[in-house]
Amino acid sequence: MTKFWSSMVRRTEPYVPGEQINQKDIIKLNTNENPYPPSPKVQAAIQAEMQQTLQLYPSPTADGLREAIAKHNGISKDEVFVGNGSDEVLAFSFMAFFEPGKAIRFPDISYSFYPVYAKIFDISYEEISVNEDFSLPVEQFYQAEGGVILPNPNAPTSLYAELEDIEQIVKNNPDQVVIIDEAYIDFAATSAVELIRKYDNLLVVQTTSKSRSLAGLRVGFAMGNPSLIEALIRIKDSFNSYTVDRLAMVGATAAFEDEPYFEETVGKIIGTRKKTIQALEQLGFAVLPSQANFVFAQHRIVTAETLYNQLKENGILVRYFNKPRIDNYLRITIGTDKQMDKLLEALKQII
Repeated sequence: MTKFWSSMVRRTEPYVPGEQINQKDIIKLNTNENPYPPSPKVQAAIQAEMQQTLQLYPSPTADGLREAIAKHNGISKDEVFVGNGSDEVLAFSFMAFFEPGKAIRFPDISYSFYPVYAKIFDISYEEISVNEDFSLPVEQFYQAEGGVILPNPNAPTSLYAELEDIEQIVKNNPDQVVIIDEAYIDFAATSAVELIRKYDNLLVVQTTSKSRSLAGLRVGFAMGNPSLIEALIRIKDSFNSYTVDRLAMVGATAAFEDEPYFEETVGKIIGTRKKTIQALEQLGFAVLPSQANFVFAQHRIVTAETLYNQLKENGILVRYFNKPRIDNYLRITIGTDKQMDKLLEALKQII
């Protein structure tokens, strides 16, 4: 029965996440999770917090976590906002900076949550077609009526747009907010965060889910001019003052403080990514030049749908998108060396 549904519910087309199959023997390479556990300091911090203060509300301002993020990025606490995963931060950003009736722009091959948010908040949008090689047509994002949002590196293509291109997009939208969604930036070259003091219309959104192995804690954050951060805080506090719980707060803070562990695990994934790309190419795959913790690849003979289904039968999950232009590609998360060896062996058998 849908007669009680509001117009917001009726126009919503919910985001469909990757499959979650809870079987111990499944090799899960479909949701871009980190294959390594979080820093031991994260677990120690959570254990300590559990012994004392769960009966109390968490800090609504999350100052300690914001300070840790700010220190890592060479900025101030007032330039940092934290939320319950970067998806929530993005949702707050749509409400804080985009207006109904003013079309925003994002790539047509991109994070599929963007049109979901646009529809639920009744914001019109233009999908800009990426180039034949999936790179961004940078100039087509200039002078957007309502603003711009795009991921860098892009998902699902894994491609990284150079910082000079990102700066040109920001520079050519002086009266609108440009949101750069950097979920995978720690596996890439340079973050746009170094531009936030140069441009007051730039918001950079990141997450602890990928490079810091904290997908289960749900901590995302945004960095930008203090006026943008204040807008996000106003939106958050109008919904829920306590979006980040105590355990997530201390765990994420510990993750930022353990820089050596972060660098070690990121380095492992980048190394495995390089080896995986070489091995896939030897098997007849064309692989895009990834700067994320996943690769985007198509085989020259066997269809992506066939590979997806047969890998699933072999207990290996990858992501298949049945969408125009990318329906013959697989998005494959970079796991451990052992997991990728099993993937490659299964692919050899299938091919």
